[in-house]
Amino acid sequence: MFSGLSVFPLTPMKRGEVDAAAFIRLVERLGEASVDSIGALGSTGNYAYLCREERARVARLAVKHAGDVPVIVGISALRTREVLALAEDAQKAGASAVLLAPMSYQKLSDAEVFELYETVTRHLSVPLCVYDNPATTHFEFSDELHGRIAQLPNVGSIKMPAVSATYDAAKARIERLRGLVPPHVTLGASGDPFAATELNAGCEAWYSVIGGLFPRTALAITRASQAGDAREVWRLSEQLQPLWTLFSQYGGSLRVVAAAAELAGLADFPCLPLPLKSLEGAGRQRLSQLLDTLQLA
Repeated sequence: MFSGLSVFPLTPMKRGEVDAAAFIRLVERLGEASVDSIGALGSTGNYAYLCREERARVARLAVKHAGDVPVIVGISALRTREVLALAEDAQKAGASAVLLAPMSYQKLSDAEVFELYETVTRHLSVPLCVYDNPATTHFEFSDELHGRIAQLPNVGSIKMPAVSATYDAAKARIERLRGLVPPHVTLGASGDPFAATELNAGCEAWYSVIGGLFPRTALAITRASQAGDAREVWRLSEQLQPLWTLFSQYGGSLRVVAAAAELAGLADFPCLPLPLKSLEGAGRQRLSQLLDTLQLA
Protein backbone atom coordinates (compact mmCIF):
# COMPACT_ATOMS: atom_id res chain seq x y z
CA MET A 1 0.00 0.00 0.00
CA PHE A 2 2.83 2.42 0.83
CA SER A 3 4.96 1.33 -2.10
CA GLY A 4 4.55 1.35 -5.86
CA LEU A 5 1.95 3.67 -7.37
CA SER A 6 -0.54 5.48 -5.14
CA VAL A 7 -2.88 7.62 -7.22
CA PHE A 8 -4.87 10.68 -6.18
CA PRO A 9 -8.07 11.29 -8.14
CA LEU A 10 -10.11 14.46 -8.30
CA THR A 11 -13.30 14.84 -6.33
CA PRO A 12 -15.34 16.34 -9.19
CA MET A 13 -18.06 18.87 -8.37
CA LYS A 14 -21.34 19.54 -10.17
CA ARG A 15 -23.52 22.53 -9.38
CA GLY A 16 -21.73 22.99 -6.07
CA GLU A 17 -22.13 19.37 -4.91
CA VAL A 18 -19.88 16.33 -5.09
CA ASP A 19 -20.45 14.63 -8.45
CA ALA A 20 -20.74 11.10 -7.12
CA ALA A 21 -21.22 9.51 -10.54
CA ALA A 22 -18.05 11.10 -11.93
CA PHE A 23 -16.05 10.21 -8.82
CA ILE A 24 -17.19 6.61 -9.00
CA ARG A 25 -16.12 6.43 -12.66
CA LEU A 26 -12.67 7.71 -11.75
CA VAL A 27 -12.23 5.27 -8.86
CA GLU A 28 -13.46 2.26 -10.84
CA ARG A 29 -11.10 3.19 -13.65
CA LEU A 30 -8.21 3.17 -11.18
CA GLY A 31 -9.24 -0.17 -9.74
CA GLU A 32 -9.40 -1.70 -13.20
CA ALA A 33 -5.88 -0.42 -13.91
CA SER A 34 -4.61 -2.29 -10.81
CA VAL A 35 -2.82 0.63 -9.19
CA ASP A 36 -1.23 -0.15 -5.84
CA SER A 37 -3.43 2.20 -3.81
CA ILE A 38 -5.91 5.03 -4.24
CA GLY A 39 -5.61 8.26 -2.27
CA ALA A 40 -9.03 9.84 -1.78
CA LEU A 41 -9.35 13.38 -0.46
CA GLY A 42 -5.80 14.49 -1.05
CA SER A 43 -5.07 17.98 -2.34
CA THR A 44 -6.22 16.96 -5.81
CA GLY A 45 -9.34 15.60 -4.15
CA ASN A 46 -10.11 19.11 -2.85
CA TYR A 47 -10.44 17.98 0.75
CA ALA A 48 -10.02 21.51 2.12
CA TYR A 49 -13.15 22.67 0.26
CA LEU A 50 -15.49 19.94 1.52
CA CYS A 51 -17.46 19.65 4.75
CA ARG A 52 -17.26 16.61 7.03
CA GLU A 53 -20.41 15.01 5.59
CA GLU A 54 -19.13 15.39 2.03
CA ARG A 55 -15.78 13.92 2.95
CA ALA A 56 -17.35 10.96 4.74
CA ARG A 57 -19.47 10.27 1.66
CA VAL A 58 -16.43 10.45 -0.65
CA ALA A 59 -14.51 8.07 1.63
CA ARG A 60 -17.37 5.55 1.52
CA LEU A 61 -17.67 5.80 -2.27
CA ALA A 62 -13.91 5.34 -2.72
CA VAL A 63 -13.77 2.20 -0.60
CA LYS A 64 -16.93 0.75 -2.14
CA HIS A 65 -15.82 1.19 -5.74
CA ALA A 66 -12.05 0.57 -5.49
CA GLY A 67 -12.40 -3.20 -5.74
CA ASP A 68 -9.40 -4.91 -4.16
CA VAL A 69 -7.25 -1.77 -4.25
CA PRO A 70 -6.47 -0.29 -0.79
CA VAL A 71 -7.80 3.22 -0.20
CA ILE A 72 -5.91 5.91 1.71
CA VAL A 73 -8.24 8.67 2.94
CA GLY A 74 -7.15 12.22 3.70
CA ILE A 75 -8.11 13.46 7.19
CA SER A 76 -6.39 16.86 7.30
CA ALA A 77 -8.23 19.76 8.98
CA LEU A 78 -7.47 22.92 10.95
CA ARG A 79 -8.30 21.59 14.41
CA THR A 80 -7.17 18.36 16.06
CA ARG A 81 -10.78 17.69 17.08
CA GLU A 82 -11.83 17.78 13.44
CA VAL A 83 -8.94 15.56 12.38
CA LEU A 84 -9.96 12.93 14.93
CA ALA A 85 -13.56 13.04 13.72
CA LEU A 86 -12.44 12.65 10.09
CA ALA A 87 -10.16 9.76 11.11
CA GLU A 88 -13.15 8.05 12.71
CA ASP A 89 -15.22 8.56 9.55
CA ALA A 90 -12.44 7.19 7.35
CA GLN A 91 -12.02 4.09 9.49
CA LYS A 92 -15.77 3.48 9.58
CA ALA A 93 -15.79 3.74 5.78
CA GLY A 94 -13.22 0.94 5.61
CA ALA A 95 -10.13 2.93 4.68
CA SER A 96 -6.91 0.93 4.66
CA ALA A 97 -4.90 3.96 5.78
CA VAL A 98 -5.18 7.71 6.35
CA LEU A 99 -3.21 10.70 5.09
CA LEU A 100 -2.54 13.71 7.32
CA ALA A 101 -1.03 17.11 6.55
CA PRO A 102 -0.55 19.77 9.26
CA MET A 103 -3.17 22.25 8.00
CA SER A 104 -3.16 25.66 9.65
CA TYR A 105 -4.25 29.27 9.46
CA GLN A 106 -1.78 30.39 12.12
CA LYS A 107 1.73 29.13 11.43
CA LEU A 108 2.43 25.98 13.42
CA SER A 109 5.53 25.20 15.48
CA ASP A 110 7.41 21.90 15.38
CA ALA A 111 6.05 21.09 18.86
CA GLU A 112 2.46 21.67 17.73
CA VAL A 113 2.87 19.51 14.64
CA PHE A 114 4.46 16.69 16.62
CA GLU A 115 1.63 16.80 19.16
CA LEU A 116 -0.92 16.65 16.33
CA TYR A 117 0.58 13.44 14.94
CA GLU A 118 1.14 11.99 18.41
CA THR A 119 -2.53 12.55 19.31
CA VAL A 120 -3.92 11.23 16.03
CA THR A 121 -1.78 8.10 15.88
CA ARG A 122 -2.94 7.12 19.38
CA HIS A 123 -6.52 7.02 18.09
CA LEU A 124 -5.90 5.04 14.89
CA SER A 125 -6.41 1.39 14.08
CA VAL A 126 -5.00 1.81 10.54
CA PRO A 127 -1.63 3.09 9.29
CA LEU A 128 -0.95 6.78 8.66
CA CYS A 129 0.96 8.51 5.88
CA VAL A 130 2.56 11.84 6.82
CA TYR A 131 1.70 14.43 4.18
CA ASP A 132 4.54 16.94 3.82
CA ASN A 133 3.14 19.63 1.52
CA PRO A 134 4.59 23.08 2.30
CA ALA A 135 3.05 24.59 -0.84
CA THR A 136 -0.41 24.36 0.77
CA THR A 137 0.28 24.09 4.52
CA HIS A 138 3.18 26.57 4.61
CA PHE A 139 4.84 24.33 7.18
CA GLU A 140 8.39 23.12 6.60
CA PHE A 141 9.23 19.74 8.09
CA SER A 142 12.82 19.33 9.20
CA ASP A 143 14.40 15.93 8.68
CA GLU A 144 14.68 15.63 12.46
CA LEU A 145 10.94 16.22 12.92
CA HIS A 146 10.19 13.60 10.28
CA GLY A 147 12.41 11.23 12.22
CA ARG A 148 10.54 11.85 15.49
CA ILE A 149 7.09 11.52 13.92
CA ALA A 150 8.11 8.36 12.06
CA GLN A 151 8.76 6.67 15.43
CA LEU A 152 5.12 7.08 16.45
CA PRO A 153 2.80 4.04 16.30
CA ASN A 154 0.91 3.47 13.05
CA VAL A 155 3.11 5.76 10.93
CA GLY A 156 3.86 3.88 7.70
CA SER A 157 5.03 6.37 5.08
CA ILE A 158 6.04 9.95 4.33
CA LYS A 159 4.59 11.67 1.27
CA MET A 160 7.37 14.11 0.49
CA PRO A 161 7.38 17.22 -1.67
CA ALA A 162 9.92 17.52 -4.47
CA VAL A 163 13.28 17.04 -2.79
CA SER A 164 15.42 18.45 -5.57
CA ALA A 165 15.55 18.69 -9.34
CA THR A 166 19.02 17.11 -9.26
CA TYR A 167 19.59 13.41 -8.69
CA ASP A 168 22.59 13.82 -6.35
CA ALA A 169 20.79 16.23 -4.03
CA ALA A 170 17.67 14.06 -3.97
CA LYS A 171 19.69 10.93 -3.21
CA ALA A 172 21.56 12.68 -0.38
CA ARG A 173 18.31 13.89 1.22
CA ILE A 174 16.65 10.48 0.92
CA GLU A 175 19.68 8.76 2.42
CA ARG A 176 19.66 11.24 5.30
CA LEU A 177 16.00 10.54 5.99
CA ARG A 178 16.67 6.81 5.78
CA GLY A 179 19.01 7.21 8.74
CA LEU A 180 16.29 8.93 10.79
CA VAL A 181 13.14 6.90 10.12
CA PRO A 182 12.46 3.24 10.98
CA PRO A 183 12.96 0.69 8.18
CA HIS A 184 9.23 -0.01 7.86
CA VAL A 185 8.41 3.64 7.05
CA THR A 186 8.56 4.20 3.31
CA LEU A 187 9.46 7.42 1.52
CA GLY A 188 7.16 8.47 -1.29
CA ALA A 189 7.79 10.85 -4.18
CA SER A 190 5.29 13.64 -4.67
CA GLY A 191 5.25 16.54 -7.09
CA ASP A 192 4.88 14.70 -10.40
CA PRO A 193 7.41 16.71 -12.44
CA PHE A 194 10.19 15.57 -10.06
CA ALA A 195 8.95 12.05 -9.35
CA ALA A 196 11.40 10.41 -11.77
CA THR A 197 14.33 11.99 -9.95
CA GLU A 198 13.03 10.89 -6.56
CA LEU A 199 12.15 7.37 -7.67
CA ASN A 200 15.57 6.88 -9.16
CA ALA A 201 17.12 8.33 -6.00
CA GLY A 202 15.47 5.70 -3.81
CA CYS A 203 11.81 6.48 -3.04
CA GLU A 204 9.71 3.32 -2.80
CA ALA A 205 6.40 4.96 -3.67
CA TRP A 206 5.03 7.54 -6.06
CA TYR A 207 2.05 9.51 -4.74
CA SER A 208 0.86 10.65 -8.13
CA VAL A 209 -1.58 13.28 -9.37
CA ILE A 210 -1.55 12.26 -13.04
CA GLY A 211 -1.99 8.65 -11.94
CA GLY A 212 -5.42 9.59 -10.63
CA LEU A 213 -6.49 10.41 -14.18
CA PHE A 214 -4.06 8.47 -16.38
CA PRO A 215 -3.10 5.41 -14.30
CA ARG A 216 -1.46 3.35 -17.03
CA THR A 217 0.92 6.18 -17.92
CA ALA A 218 1.96 6.52 -14.28
CA LEU A 219 2.15 2.74 -13.84
CA ALA A 220 4.65 2.44 -16.69
CA ILE A 221 7.00 4.86 -14.91
CA THR A 222 6.49 3.19 -11.54
CA ARG A 223 7.03 -0.34 -12.80
CA ALA A 224 10.20 0.75 -14.61
CA SER A 225 11.46 2.13 -11.29
CA GLN A 226 10.60 -1.07 -9.45
CA ALA A 227 12.49 -3.03 -12.12
CA GLY A 228 15.56 -0.84 -11.54
CA ASP A 229 15.42 0.63 -15.05
CA ALA A 230 16.38 4.22 -14.26
CA ARG A 231 16.91 5.12 -17.90
CA GLU A 232 13.35 4.11 -18.78
CA VAL A 233 12.00 6.10 -15.83
CA TRP A 234 13.80 9.20 -17.14
CA ARG A 235 12.66 8.57 -20.71
CA LEU A 236 9.00 8.14 -19.86
CA SER A 237 8.96 11.16 -17.57
CA GLU A 238 10.74 13.37 -20.10
CA GLN A 239 8.00 12.58 -22.62
CA LEU A 240 5.61 14.32 -20.22
CA GLN A 241 7.72 17.49 -19.95
CA PRO A 242 5.13 19.63 -21.80
CA LEU A 243 2.61 18.62 -19.14
CA TRP A 244 5.04 19.44 -16.34
CA THR A 245 5.54 22.85 -17.94
CA LEU A 246 1.79 23.49 -17.79
CA PHE A 247 1.81 22.55 -14.09
CA SER A 248 4.43 25.23 -13.50
CA GLN A 249 2.62 27.85 -15.55
CA TYR A 250 -0.71 27.41 -13.76
CA GLY A 251 0.34 27.24 -10.14
CA GLY A 252 0.52 23.48 -9.75
CA SER A 253 -1.25 20.39 -10.99
CA LEU A 254 -4.85 20.84 -9.83
CA ARG A 255 -6.21 23.22 -12.48
CA VAL A 256 -4.44 21.31 -15.24
CA VAL A 257 -5.67 17.90 -14.12
CA ALA A 258 -9.21 19.21 -13.63
CA ALA A 259 -9.23 20.58 -17.17
CA ALA A 260 -7.81 17.28 -18.46
CA ALA A 261 -10.63 15.38 -16.75
CA GLU A 262 -13.17 17.71 -18.35
CA LEU A 263 -11.58 17.42 -21.79
CA ALA A 264 -11.41 13.63 -21.50
CA GLY A 265 -15.10 13.44 -20.63
CA LEU A 266 -14.38 12.08 -17.16
CA ALA A 267 -15.90 15.08 -15.38
CA ASP A 268 -18.36 17.77 -16.35
CA PHE A 269 -17.29 21.38 -16.84
CA PRO A 270 -16.80 23.05 -14.40
CA CYS A 271 -15.62 20.35 -11.97
CA LEU A 272 -13.76 22.36 -9.32
CA PRO A 273 -15.25 23.90 -6.16
CA LEU A 274 -15.60 27.65 -6.56
CA PRO A 275 -13.73 29.93 -6.54
CA LEU A 276 -11.28 27.48 -8.13
CA LYS A 277 -11.39 27.19 -11.90
CA SER A 278 -9.75 24.81 -14.33
CA LEU A 279 -7.81 26.04 -17.35
CA GLU A 280 -9.52 28.37 -19.75
CA GLY A 281 -8.64 30.03 -23.06
CA ALA A 282 -5.18 29.45 -24.50
CA GLY A 283 -4.12 27.19 -21.62
CA ARG A 284 -7.06 24.88 -22.15
CA GLN A 285 -6.45 24.77 -25.88
CA ARG A 286 -2.78 23.94 -25.29
CA LEU A 287 -3.71 21.16 -22.89
CA SER A 288 -6.19 19.70 -25.39
CA GLN A 289 -3.44 19.53 -28.00
CA LEU A 290 -1.07 17.90 -25.48
CA LEU A 291 -3.58 15.23 -24.53
CA ASP A 292 -3.84 14.27 -28.21
CA THR A 293 -0.07 14.33 -28.70
CA LEU A 294 0.97 12.52 -25.52
CA GLN A 295 -1.72 9.83 -25.84
CA LEU A 296 -2.07 9.52 -22.08
CA ALA A 297 -3.85 6.45 -20.74
